[in-house]
This record gives sequence, structure tokens and C-alpha cells, in this order.
Amino acid sequence: MSLFNNMNATQNVQSIPFENQEEQVFEQPLSTSEANKLIRNTYMLLSMTLFFSAITAGIAMVTKMPPLHWLLVLGGYFGLFFLTNWLRNSVWGIASVFALTGFMGLTLGPIISAYLTIFSNGAQLVMMAFGSTAVIFLGLSGYALASRKDFSFLGGFLFAGVLIAFLAGIGAIVFNLPGLSLAVSAMFVLLMAGMILYQTSDMVHGRETNYVMATVTLYVTIYNLFISLLHLFGAFMGEKN
Repeated sequence: MSLFNNMNATQNVQSIPFENQEEQVFEQPLSTSEANKLIRNTYMLLSMTLFFSAITAGIAMVTKMPPLHWLLVLGGYFGLFFLTNWLRNSVWGIASVFALTGFMGLTLGPIISAYLTIFSNGAQLVMMAFGSTAVIFLGLSGYALASRKDFSFLGGFLFAGVLIAFLAGIGAIVFNLPGLSLAVSAMFVLLMAGMILYQTSDMVHGRETNYVMATVTLYVTIYNLFISLLHLFGAFMGEKN
């Protein structure tokens, strides 16, 4: 269930042009050409950060890195997130994005290792979660790009939903409630699907003006979607050794 599965996975088995690094802030919605440039830069940076995150996850698995305490995961995530937001209009913002995604990759490694160890079909579960995440992300982002529909109306619902799911996830960890944990995972799947539409729509219509923050939003969305799907697949389809 998003970042919360990261915290307790082992118990239950989270603008400036890319070509030009000059600081630039847009106070008005971007023009169509500027929006298209931001979209290209966002997906280029997102691809690189996903690859880097996969490398750090692999390093964590090879070195048998133990799972981090959930408070450390939250602290690292929010600390690096706010640092990236602060540096978003400078070249250091890119370095901060890689620091954030690299850290999240490190936290992902022990989770994947746990599924591969605990479940006899762990590799299948991981691949199913990976494939489902890819299909959902590519399908929804492609739909938002092609249709150019405005999904800004989802903003308030998504903010409220993520807040509720976040608090519920904390409760599931503190009080050790597996049923609530599964419910939060299902909530996050739906919320992250809506977030993909919302963020892509913001880029298409020029409301998102910073590709660094757009990359972070989409990366966290993909991360949460993968973790949530993996948790659900493990709960309903996992075959323990």
C-alpha cells in the first residue's frame, strides 16, 4: 500500500528547460510549445530516474540490505522531497531528484527480496506488479496526452483521498491491522491512477511549469502504484514457502 507497504512489507508478506539549465520561472500557464517541451523533458528525466532507482534497488538486493524503519523511510522521503521542491528552479534540483529516487530505490530492494524469499511464486508476483504498473501508467498517461481532456477537477478529491489513505496507512502500521493495510493499498491504486491523469493533464494544459516537480510527482505515483499492486497480489495470489 504505497509507502506504507515499504515500511512494513516484511511484516505483511512511497520550471527550467531540460536542455537549458538556466533558472526560469513561469508565472502564467505555458504555451502549447512550452508545454510540449516540458512533457518531453519530464518523460526523459522520469526514464532516467526510474533506471537509476532500479540500479539502487538491485544494489540493496545484492547486498542484502535490511528494511529501513518506517519512520526513517518517511523522514528520508519527505526530507528529500522538500529539498527537491526548494531546488526545483536550479540545476541542483536535478541532483536532488536523483537523490530522492535513488533513496526510494534502496527502500524498494528489501521489499522485493522479501517477496522473492517468502513466496514460492515471488518472482511471478513481482513481474505481475511491474507489468500492471507499466500498463496502467502508459495507458492512462497516453489517454490524457491523446485526448487532451482536462482532469483538473480531480485535484481536490485526490488531495483528500491521499491524506485519508496516508493517515489510514499510519494507523494500519501502528495498530498492526492487515485488513486495513489491504484497503489502503486498494485506495492507493485508484488514487495513483487518478494522479496520473491529473498530472499529465496539468502538463498538457500548461498548468505544470516545472519538469523537475512533474518528474517527482510521476515517479512517486509509479512507485506507490507498484508497491500497492505488489501488496495486493501477494495477499490474494501469493503462495508461501
